[in-house]
Amino acid sequence: MGLDELTADVENRYSDLGEEVTVELDRETRNELAMLSVALDPDETDELLRRALHMFFQTAVDTGRLDFNLRSGHQVTYDEYLSGMTFEDMTGGNQFPQAQQKDDRRYQF
Repeated sequence: MGLDELTADVENRYSDLGEEVTVELDRETRNELAMLSVALDPDETDELLRRALHMFFQTAVDTGRLDFNLRSGHQVTYDEYLSGMTFEDMTGGNQFPQAQQKDDRRYQF
């Protein structure tokens, strides 16, 4: 897996989600949503769910969980996904002959 596969997976999942997602709530989640709805008084509860997803995403990015899972499944990080380039591409690591290629020169320019 790599950057191209991750991009394709994200685009496919995005189209699968569509505009509206129906989620069944368990008792605990329904109670927490009710408490937040009373305390924060949003225009609609959908706004709280959107905020919660944004916070969860930001936490996953900040703690490194997103990068860990992306690296485990796709061998890229979120920064690489955003830039559209791997770190090797950014640093020029893919420009020179690699160790598996027969090259007797000591330095590559």
